[in-house]
Amino acid sequence: ETVGAIGELVEAGHVRHVGLSEVGAETVRRAHAVHPISDLQIEYSLLSRRIEEEILPTCRELGIGVTAYGVLSRGLLSGHWSKEREAALAPHDFRASAPRFTGENLDRNLALVETLRTVAEEKGATVAQLAIAWGLSRGDDVVPLVGARTRERLAESLGALDLELTPDDLARI
Repeated sequence: ETVGAIGELVEAGHVRHVGLSEVGAETVRRAHAVHPISDLQIEYSLLSRRIEEEILPTCRELGIGVTAYGVLSRGLLSGHWSKEREAALAPHDFRASAPRFTGENLDRNLALVETLRTVAEEKGATVAQLAIAWGLSRGDDVVPLVGARTRERLAESLGALDLELTPDDLARI
């Protein structure tokens, strides 16, 4: 019903395109059958790859772009996260209760980040740049959405545009 109503707004010239956020492949198909969907916004990163099984192939089959948010896994893949930051999270911060940021999961994830750091340093890049470049490597239909709280972080993120990843790099990552 919602997609149909938005489709009517497209036809009336009030809306240009219809996009979805955080839905599964079946919902993408059902919505696209009602009105063409232009984009799906969904979390997609080196640590959050569940869309690769069904959702991404469905979007590609239907010609739907993907806006990948969380490409730095909510800061975990920035290369600036540490065990000490876990303890300093405010109770209302989402990450304080997110499994990837707590306990043994955090320990394992930080070890993965250190492995990525090795690859990044070999490429003359930061972990964040490597993670963003990986997102950029997923295809022209995937656009990594990256936030930056400071100009320094913005400049670092933009540096990913100059980072070329070879097939060997991608296999290692």
